Amino acid sequence: MSGSLSVVGLGPGNPQQLTPEALDAVAQAEDFFGYFPYIDRLNLRPDQRRHASDNREELDRAKAALAMAAGGGKVCVVSGGDPGVFAMAAAICEAIDDGPKEWREIELSVVPGVTAMLAVAAKAGAPLGHDFCAISLSNNLKPWSIIEKRLIAAAEAGFVMAFYNPISKARPHQLGEAFDILRRHLPGTVPVIFGRAAGRPDEAIRIVNLSEAEGGMADMATCVIVGTEETRLIERPSERPLVYSPRTWRGANASAVGKEAK
Repeated sequence: MSGSLSVVGLGPGNPQQLTPEALDAVAQAEDFFGYFPYIDRLNLRPDQRRHASDNREELDRAKAALAMAAGGGKVCVVSGGDPGVFAMAAAICEAIDDGPKEWREIELSVVPGVTAMLAVAAKAGAPLGHDFCAISLSNNLKPWSIIEKRLIAAAEAGFVMAFYNPISKARPHQLGEAFDILRRHLPGTVPVIFGRAAGRPDEAIRIVNLSEAEGGMADMATCVIVGTEETRLIERPSERPLVYSPRTWRGANASAVGKEAK
């Protein structure tokens, strides 16, 4: 007997940014798996059960949820932000890929949510208005050497970058190292946005130049957005500046590219 499993994005933490589809999936589920703080966001009924775990137990959590769903349960796995962005949807798919055949028969749905970089970008203006990428700075699941290569490639290609998992107690140095790498490939005037807890009561948005950016300006609740040479600031007298990346590429590096081509 096979049940159902929904993987639900709870958004960045503002209840108003939780989608109706996500609310409906939560209402229909009986058992909930997720990281402690995400489970705590839910107002569960007495007949709904919690199975909270640590944030480094994604694959074990996925397997436990799938096993329960395979036994006929109506299961919901919750993620902050969007479940497909450095979150539980990939863990569920990986578990299914490597797991027993009956897990492939489970009715599976992935319910999108507002991811952190979108919430932070909306608070700052429109820094993701042109081509962008998202990079997790955590080396728990990939080597730091790969992260370094991706940072350099993104900077040289002119992508706005959104950093997830920028810093933790176990790796307090890596965001600072990322900024050092980028300063070798981008002008110091490129804007950097530190968006902590966007949309929540303890929200903090800070904008600095890349030349001034430091690792200590972020924590694990922060999403960092690094602009490009094209990204601009609009100063305002009584509000923080608006940061935006023009939709039309105006060729900040056009002359340099032309010289190299010759």
